[in-house]
Amino acid sequence: MSITDILSAKDIEAALKSVEADGSFDYKSFFKIVGLSGKSGDQAKKVFEILDRDCSGYIEEDELGLFLQNFNDKARKLNAEETQKFLKAGDSDGDGKIGVDEFQALVKH
Repeated sequence: MSITDILSAKDIEAALKSVEADGSFDYKSFFKIVGLSGKSGDQAKKVFEILDRDCSGYIEEDELGLFLQNFNDKARKLNAEETQKFLKAGDSDGDGKIGVDEFQALVKH
């Protein structure tokens, strides 16, 4: 499955453009622009499965750093501060990673 099976290429392009500058990533506005916040829980789960590159059932810190590259491989990496903020926002149980339920809640946040 490709991310464009769930999200439109036009929305992905607009969302990536909005976070081109280092330090500009905000997960809430990114999810809104890319159209993910309006998707169903099942669709969010499918996006989670794409983001979970090692298929561990979790999105770990290293995968979050590469978050934008899941939408376009030429996109920038998140910096350490952006990655930590994103992880802290999504990791509701404090285990240092984001599970599928946490991701679905984060998308709807």
